Amino acid sequence: MNHDGAASGTTEDTTRRYYETGDVDAFYDAVWGGDDIHTGIYARPEEPIADASRRTVERLADRMVDRLGPGRSVADLGSGYGGTARHLAARFGCRVVALNLSEAQNERHRRTNAERGLDSHIEVVTGSFHDIPYPDGHFDAVCSLEAFCHSDDRARVLGEAVRVLKPGGVLAFTDLMAAEDASAQSLHPVVSRLGVDELATPAFYLRELARLGLDHVDFDDHSDQLPVHYDQLTHETARREAELRAIISPDYVDHLLDNLPLWAAAARSRKLRWGIFSGRRPV
Repeated sequence: MNHDGAASGTTEDTTRRYYETGDVDAFYDAVWGGDDIHTGIYARPEEPIADASRRTVERLADRMVDRLGPGRSVADLGSGYGGTARHLAARFGCRVVALNLSEAQNERHRRTNAERGLDSHIEVVTGSFHDIPYPDGHFDAVCSLEAFCHSDDRARVLGEAVRVLKPGGVLAFTDLMAAEDASAQSLHPVVSRLGVDELATPAFYLRELARLGLDHVDFDDHSDQLPVHYDQLTHETARREAELRAIISPDYVDHLLDNLPLWAAAARSRKLRWGIFSGRRPV
């Protein structure tokens, strides 16, 4: 992994371009619900994607609950459209810094915050989680949902996340990962859209969190949700193909119809892993 910022800059450019296209924006809005854009935890296989995705946010918040509330501050790394930030601000009354690469997403995030009366609780910052623009020990909690998979230097991201935590602060995050025995070559067709060569593994994250000195490190493995989630995405995209072709480019619809079944197949064959990590910075 490169620590000089050059490789990360290239990967960030790829991520920014991907999320700032109108096609991607319209797809997430139409199929995923436009608020939370990450893997869901499903109560039943046919549950709406938006409901399952919100349940993931609730489970993540539960990991940080003793560090949330009025007067507390939280950083959401790779905050997307702001679903997590708004949930934390509305449910707990805490202040949230939402750090995200895409200014297009951030503009939408700010508009939605204002519409819902939460703009005074959430500061949306355009920036990188490779270099978090806040001092050491600034936040009571740091969270992220499925954003670290876009990084080519995840050790650096975790180091930054821990650096800005106050003593006693909690880090909680989810990420798309490879199974320990899955080769990068076998997953390349799946992960190529992320702009990285390979995914992390659960063992990598557990090792890094321990190396960074966090206490109470835990991984709640929800890999069984991945086939459900990607089957839902594949089904919804196919079911609404005609509608999607009216709002996004035919090439992108074709790409989705080709790519989503690859994710579903990789999930069913247990080549992918997903779940919630958490740990606490020692006092």
